[in-house]
Amino acid sequence: MNTNDVDDYKNKTLLITGGTGSFGHAVLRHLMDSDLQEIRIFSRDEKKQDDMRKIYRNSKLKFHVGDVRDYQSVLNATRGVDYIFHAAALKQVPSCEFHPLEAVKTNIVGTENVLEAAIMNHVARVVCLSTDKAVYPINAMGISKAMMEKVVVAKSRSSYATIICATRYGNVIASRGSVVPLFIDQIRAGQPITITDPMMTRFMMTLDDAISLVLHAFKHGQSGDIFVQKTPSATIRTLCEAITDLMNVPNHNIEVIGTRHGEKRFEVLLSREEMVAAQDLGNYYRVPPDSRDLLYGKFFDQGEIKISDAIDYNSDNTTRLNVEEMKDLLLKSRIVRSLIKGDPIEMGG
Repeated sequence: MNTNDVDDYKNKTLLITGGTGSFGHAVLRHLMDSDLQEIRIFSRDEKKQDDMRKIYRNSKLKFHVGDVRDYQSVLNATRGVDYIFHAAALKQVPSCEFHPLEAVKTNIVGTENVLEAAIMNHVARVVCLSTDKAVYPINAMGISKAMMEKVVVAKSRSSYATIICATRYGNVIASRGSVVPLFIDQIRAGQPITITDPMMTRFMMTLDDAISLVLHAFKHGQSGDIFVQKTPSATIRTLCEAITDLMNVPNHNIEVIGTRHGEKRFEVLLSREEMVAAQDLGNYYRVPPDSRDLLYGKFFDQGEIKISDAIDYNSDNTTRLNVEEMKDLLLKSRIVRSLIKGDPIEMGG
């Protein structure tokens, strides 16, 4: 990825919320040597911040302890900031199911706080990170992310000089919470790989893909846009076979445990309503903001034939990877390569 392709970074300050996570590490790997004057890491975990400080030892990296739920802490951290990548979120499906109001506070109210602070402090651009679980959501995490996107679009209507857009993507291989490290750990422990439904499909992308999508949105996005990368998928069975092949245990036992609470058989990156409005940009789709106003006829008595005829973009109808292609994609991840070798995990993909 050529970071020179994005807007001029010279003497600019970038803030990454939730910056101690997998995405934050991956962004730093790409942007640490750019012309950015300062990169601010905003998160509530001082231990992870200290670990990151020791890993990178770079004077342009600054750390701010705070919580997106606390507007004042976000307002303080965004003073003098030019750009924001908003990655802070509660992402685990089970924890959000049991504590849905916590998901509301972080994913919805937290996003509102970040965007309001960005507008107040005249931040030039904000890119908010979302997930495929926000489309036709069935669990609290997905519902909170869907509402986050609604906040992004609504806020973009009055963001004035601040450009606010979003990205939406599927499974990021070997990111925190990914099943790939779990499967590898189960193999190393001599335990069966536990899978839910062998024919369940998921979008598959690397952290580099996620960064490319965010940088594309950063460069090209207008307020209210949502960007989606065209992404291949694989069945869980294909993923398992790829991992067992790479671990040289092709006959390793696989145990089917059934679909877990809050899981879909396939994920959706663009709803059929969005597909009607989406612009095909080659490697990406751009979904412009919904332009409907408060004229209620558009919601009640003015239909749209095109939507009735449309289909969504999901992990069943996208390009499907075979085992060899899945192995190639897995090996693009430095974390996966380290896990397979048994080496210490290197953050950032």
